[in-house]
This record gives sequence, structure tokens and C-alpha cells, in this order.
Amino acid sequence: MTQIPAGQPEPTVDLSSCDREPIHVLGAVQPFGFLVAVSADWIVLRASANAPDWLGRPVEALLGAPALSVLDGEAVHLLRGHLQTLRGPDAVDRVFGVRLLAEGPLFDVALHMSGASIVIEAEPSAPEHLSAGNLVRNMVSRLRQTVDFEPLCREATRQMRALTGFDRVMLYRFAPDGSGEVIAESVRSGLDRYLGLHYPASDIPKQARALYERSWLRIIADIEAPGVAIVPARDPDGAPLDLSLSTLRTVSPIHIEYLRNMGVAASLSVSILRNGKLWGLFACHHMEPRHISLERRTGSELFGQMFSWILESREREVEVAQEARSREIHNRLMSALASGGTSLEGLSEFLDELAAIIPCDGIGLWVNGEITLQGGTPTREEFTGLVRFLNRTAASRAYATDEIGRVHEPGRDFTERAAGMLAVPVSRTPRDFLVFFRREVARTVTWAGNPEKPANPGPNGVRLTPRKSFEAWREVVHGRALPFTEVELRTAEALRITLLEVILRLTDSAEKERKGAQERQELLIAELNHRVRNILNLIRGVVTQSRTAGGSAEEFAEVVGARIQALARAHDQITTTNWGPGSLRDLILLEAGAYLGARADRVVLTGDDVLLEPQAFSTLALVVHELMTNSAKYGALSNAHGRIDVGWERDSLEHLVIRWRESGGPPVRAPSRRGFGTTLIERSIPYELKGEAEIRYAVSGVEARFTIPPDLVRAAPPAPKRKAVQAAAAAPIRLDGTVLVVEDNMIIALEAEEVLTALGATAVDLAGTVREALRLIEAAPPDRAILDVNLGAETSVSVARRLAERGIPFAFATGYGESFRIPPDLGTVPVIRKPYDAEALRAAFA
Repeated sequence: MTQIPAGQPEPTVDLSSCDREPIHVLGAVQPFGFLVAVSADWIVLRASANAPDWLGRPVEALLGAPALSVLDGEAVHLLRGHLQTLRGPDAVDRVFGVRLLAEGPLFDVALHMSGASIVIEAEPSAPEHLSAGNLVRNMVSRLRQTVDFEPLCREATRQMRALTGFDRVMLYRFAPDGSGEVIAESVRSGLDRYLGLHYPASDIPKQARALYERSWLRIIADIEAPGVAIVPARDPDGAPLDLSLSTLRTVSPIHIEYLRNMGVAASLSVSILRNGKLWGLFACHHMEPRHISLERRTGSELFGQMFSWILESREREVEVAQEARSREIHNRLMSALASGGTSLEGLSEFLDELAAIIPCDGIGLWVNGEITLQGGTPTREEFTGLVRFLNRTAASRAYATDEIGRVHEPGRDFTERAAGMLAVPVSRTPRDFLVFFRREVARTVTWAGNPEKPANPGPNGVRLTPRKSFEAWREVVHGRALPFTEVELRTAEALRITLLEVILRLTDSAEKERKGAQERQELLIAELNHRVRNILNLIRGVVTQSRTAGGSAEEFAEVVGARIQALARAHDQITTTNWGPGSLRDLILLEAGAYLGARADRVVLTGDDVLLEPQAFSTLALVVHELMTNSAKYGALSNAHGRIDVGWERDSLEHLVIRWRESGGPPVRAPSRRGFGTTLIERSIPYELKGEAEIRYAVSGVEARFTIPPDLVRAAPPAPKRKAVQAAAAAPIRLDGTVLVVEDNMIIALEAEEVLTALGATAVDLAGTVREALRLIEAAPPDRAILDVNLGAETSVSVARRLAERGIPFAFATGYGESFRIPPDLGTVPVIRKPYDAEALRAAFA
């Protein structure tokens, strides 16, 4: 990338000296805007559009021209700033009312990255003076006043139609098989209504659904408008310009023909996502060409996102209530099984209780070749064949289908008794199953045309031509049951894990020990029973103590789920060693990886590995989880620069001492309210393990110290030691040159500039934020720097690390006094206390 010194104009590029010919791409875009793609160094113009009237010169004269010869300098500066905010591969930013050309008209601009190119899409700005945020806020407040699912959807379509002005707005929901249904509609008078119609999966192909997941919004202002061709079609590397995220991108001719067959002249689609997956669409149709401004489309997109979150919240409220009811029955059943020491064969005595956990019409149990059936089920012979089929499915998860006959041909013979099933494997070898059955539910589905003939070969050659008939076509569906919901699948999975981890552990251990002494068998059963009760009591305690005043059901479920998941991860680690001691290093790395993903490398561990007894392992797992969670929300891991240092060692009495230190995050304050998480950190180790726990909320980051008694700790093979790296000698400090002052208070910054100039500094650069400081360091590295520790909502530690990497001497300035601690990786750094004067600065640089 070409480096341009700060404050200098962008140079003109001599195209004759380029390594390759400039890349010229005229985008396949709609005619109401133009597209420009610029190389990553902002020097060579890579693409333009056929908009000479807007750009004021022929397109041919623009190809290969420097960016600043086409775009206004202030516009380039503004767009650069917005590009800095893009995060993630599909990030898009928008700017309204930009004067791209000197003394030219105003444009609304959309920005995104496409490979190595920066794609700039512009369209004439519409003077609407629309406040998208305020408008959507009022729309969302209306949605929140609805109570049930159907009124919520109806109100959403009304609001979207009022916002966009389209003739018809449909709320379109996808089924698991890719087909869709119009579940809500707002339409002007005189048009046909599509409410309740179903559409086959081929109407919106898988590739199109994948694009809807990446891009929230797509508009076709006029289906008859010609698209602008790509010129050339590929770059010198042979790759086309990816326009997946383009707002101006045209669509396939098949989709245009589909809309034309429906009598639609313009359309707008807004995605509805749930858990990052496409749940449905707002499909907006207009009977004549219609274009709405980018700002209004942005409001539509924002409304679609808010509706997605409200919908997800409403569905989760229902799911949480269902899970709570199932959990209560589940806990009672498991308590009865565990306290009675029931073997796997004894599950047949609890079929009524099992059937209450997951709604069903019948239930079947296969254990060691023995069959128990209750309610609406296949016959014993049919069930035996079904178990043979289930033995070919994955053993590690529950298996569900709402149409047995589709996956198991003999199942067509007993659809009236059992059309759907949810099979829970309850052992590994041999395969035993608990199967929930549901009867057939015949229902009438109204399709928009015959779904068996969604498309026919046509003028597009081997490609397809969309259906031309959208008249209602009714079909009676047989052989299918009500599908099992995600909540029911999660409940079945929890039941599977419980049976495997509790009941099967109990019975398998009892079976192995049956040849031994009766006393040993009873002792083993009692120990397992005690362990099960402790686990159930612990989970109940986590659920009870995690309640917070005013917290939503969604927040409650998220907190409880995360804590129980931390226990599950620890449980998995110690059960792999037959309930033996687990590795401390592995515990921390697993929790960091599971919770932080790609950020896990910011957790730095030091110390020879040790093994913790199961009791200590489970307790410490909850403590580490809470520390990780708090750090990610409020501490060092809540920004892009912080880190956590975790070290441990044995003291003189062989106690294990663990130290936790955070740095590089925002300034830390002690919590104003003592929640269950804080209680876990401070009290679980002293109470459960008879150890010690201390936590201190330093301004620079949370610090904690934990002590584990020696009887809960075992030695482990030491990890290979890394060779120490000798630090490079610091360069001699000169009293002249450039000094960088990072300070968010303008008065203090100006005063420091005066003092440093008086001390002999050639130049003083001022920065009020981390971002600005890093930009200045990259543009023109200073000779030394003074860094204010606290910059409002961030700290300057990341700037310090960048300076240290470059070998540039620096000093911290702070008003926190002794409470500020320098992160260990920075070594010895001078600290100047505020208020400081010339002598303090002279001493720091001396």
C-alpha cells in the first residue's frame, strides 16, 4: 500500500509505471445510481459506472484516473473515516448527503469491501430529511404493544408498507424444507391477496437464500430497467468483481421473469434472521416502477433488524416457558431414578413421566432387545425394524422426523398410529432407544400454483423459467405429524445426556461390580447417587441464584445456560479420566476457547501444569467462567487490545496460588451491586474447597488471587520451557525530534505541547483517542511519546504496546497515583503523576 505522509496531498499516479494494467470494471448495476471500485491504496481508480451526466465527463476518460481526480478531496476524507468502522466480512456502511464531486450534487453512498477492492455505490440524494432512527423507534414501540404472534406480524407488515409506500407487503416465513408461507399481508385495495399461500422451495433457490442471509436488503426499482454490463468481466487475475453486498446490483433474469409473471413492476426484500439464519422475508411488491431513497431503505433495513430481534425475543419467551415446564418434570424424574438406583431396564416403569417431558401420542423403549410400548405406536415387529433403521443413524444425538415413511419405507404402513418420531439413544453399546411417537395430522395446504411443477424448461436454455400460474392450488398432506420443535429437541438432548451420564453410569458400574462383593456394589451405587444429587442441587442453585431483578427471560436463560455449559465442559474433562483429576491449564484454555473463540490467544498462561481433583476442578471451572464473562463484558476483553495474564505456583506450604491480572481494557470500577457471579468468584473456593479468594478492582484491570489446598492438587508433567528472548537495548533518547502526546483533555494537551516545545522538541503531535494515536504512529512515527492512561471510555495501553513494538520510548501520565499498574509485558516504563510540569517531563525523558 502506498504510504502518504500526514498533511500532504495525495500524489498523482504515473500509470505507465504500474506493474499491471489498471483494472476497469463497469458494474452490473441498476440505472438509478453508479458504482466505483477503488484499489486498497486509494490511488488507482479500479471501476466506474456509466454515469457521465453525474460525473461530468465521459466514462472512458475516468478509467485508470487517480481517485482524487474524480472524487472531491473532502469526500475521500469522509469515506476513509467510514471505511475505518467496517467490521467483519459482510460489513456495510452508509453516508447520506455527500458531495462526491466539487460543486456537484449531493449523493447517498453505500460502502463495503469486495475482495481487495473498496466498492462505493452512490445515488442522487433525496431531500427527505428522514430520521431513520427516530422513525423506526416509533414503529418498534407499536410492535411492542402487540401481545401474540399473529398481531405482531400483521402490525409489522402495516408498518413496513407505511414506511416504503409499496402496494403490497408480505411477511414470508420459510419452512425447514425451504418452502415458504405468507403469514401476514398488508395490501392496497383492488389487488389479489396472497395471505395463507405456500410457495415451493424452488421459488427462492438456496443460493438466493444464502445471499439474503448476507445482505439484509435488496431493491428492484424497475424490472424493465436495463442492467449495466461488467467491462471487463474479469480482472487481470481472472476473478469477477463480487457484487453480493451491492445495493445497486441487478438480479437474475429468472427472478425478473418471476416478478413479471406476477404483474409486479418493482420489489423490495428485507431479510428476517433468527440466530443468524434466514427465518423469512418482508417481500414488498409494487405494480409500477418505484424507487425509494437509500436513507428510507436504510430505515426499512433497520426496522427489519429490530423486528428480527423482537421476534426472536418473543419466541424465546415461549421456549423458556416450555423448557421450564419440561425441566421441572425432568428433574423430578431424574431424582426418582437416581434415588431409587433404577437400572436401564427399569425405565419402563417411568414411561408416563417420560411422556410428559416431550408431548407425544405414544412411547417405545428398546433395552437389550426387550420392547416396551405404550400408547399410539408401531407393533412390536414394526418397532424392531424401526430400531434396525435407527442403528444406522448417529449415536451421539437424538434423531427426529415428522414423516417416518419418507426416511423408512415400512413406516408408511403405520402412519395412522405413528407418523413422526423422536428417538433418544440411551446407551452406546449395544444401542438402546427411547422413542417418542406422534400420530398423523392430515392438513390442507394452499399453494400458489401446483408445487409439483414449480418450473419448466424455457427460453433460458437448460436453465429454468418460473411458474406463470399463481392461482391457489390446494393439497391435503397425509403421512406427517406435527414437527418436533427446537425446544423439544433440546429437551430430548438433555434427557439423553442425563440418562447417559447418570442412569447408564449407575447401571454400567453396577453391572461390572456385580461379581464383586455386595458391600463394594452398594458403596459404588451410594457414591453415584450422591454425585447425581449434588449435580442436580448445583444446577438448581445456579438457576435460583441467577435471577436478577428486572432481567428478561432471554437474559436469564443466557446467563444460566452459560454457567451450566461451563460446568458441562469441566464435567466432560474429568469424566474422560474416569472422574480423575483434571489439568488446570486445559481448564483455562478450554473455557477461553469456548467463550472467546478467536480472542482466546489474548489469555496468556504461565506456570507448570498441575492436576486438580474433581471437586476443585468443577468449582474452579465456574470461577474461571465468571471471570471470563465479566472480562468480555466490562474488562480487558471488552475491546480489541486488552489481555489477561494467568499464572500459578506452589507456595512454601504446597498450596496452589493462582493469580489473575487484566490489562489493556477500559478503566475498571468495583460493581455497585453484588450479583451471583461476584458471589461465585469470592466465596465458592473458600466455602467449597476451604481455600482463599481475593479480588481487587484496579483501574487498569481486575486482579484476583486464589489459593487451593494441597490435598486437592497433584503434580503434572511440566510443559516444555521456551527459550528466553533477550529484549533489545533501547535506543538512546534525544532531546529534540517529534513528541506524541496522547491526551483526551484539550487544555492539558495544549499545555504539554508548550512545555515540550520549550524543552527543545522540534514538533508535538496531539491525539485524543487511541485510533488517532495509532494513525499518527503509522503515518509518521514519533521519537518519544507521553500517554495519558485514561482516555474516557478507553485506555492508552494498546498505544503503549504499539510504541514498544517499534522501540519508541514513552512515559505514562496518570492521575490515579499508585493504583495504576503497568502491564507486565511492557516492562519498566516511567510514570508521570498529574499535574506534571517541565521538570517531571525532563526527568521522564532523561
